[in-house]
Amino acid sequence: MASSSPAILPITNPPITTTAESQAPVATPAVRAFISHISETVRNGLSQRRPWSELVERSAFSKPESFSDATLRIRKNYSYFKINYLSVITVVLAFSLLTNPFSLLLLLGLLSAWLFLYLFRPSDPPLVLFGRTFSERETLAVLTVSSIVVIFLTSVGSVLISALMVGLAIVCTHGAFRVPEDLFLDEQEPAATGFLSFLSGAASSAAPTVAPAVAARG
Repeated sequence: MASSSPAILPITNPPITTTAESQAPVATPAVRAFISHISETVRNGLSQRRPWSELVERSAFSKPESFSDATLRIRKNYSYFKINYLSVITVVLAFSLLTNPFSLLLLLGLLSAWLFLYLFRPSDPPLVLFGRTFSERETLAVLTVSSIVVIFLTSVGSVLISALMVGLAIVCTHGAFRVPEDLFLDEQEPAATGFLSFLSGAASSAAPTVAPAVAARG
């Protein structure tokens, strides 16, 4: 009588996922959503800007009678043209960085390091660079020291400060000489508005996206 061989059960090996593959679903959608929130906020902000023809209307310019008159004009014009003014400052900043490519590369590298090495990177597994493992505190300390060095010990800081001063000078000069009597000012608008109000709106809209990415690191 022939002996029957034992049945062989099929064995399925689970797929092996690499570290990069396991981190990609966490980091990539968060980065895309973050960029999408920022882009949408910028588009919404630019849609609220005033016509540029009102900004450069020659018949509306005159010399202010006094310093207080100039200050009042700047305040009223800023309330009306704040998106335009912010756009002007942004253009000045962009032009200054483009004419200083070394500073632009340093700033982009610093921003990329914060985004991909800390903000959107899960804490498990730990960061490994040049054969050395960095803890969360070490990573944060290295990025903080790098930011201080890049901003204060290179040309990046002087380029940014100079561009901001030039942009603010342009805005204040225009606001002081532009007569605001022909502008419709919304009296219901809060008085405590500033250039950072537009940026705070972008930050608040992007916060729901950044929070899960940061929570995923714990």
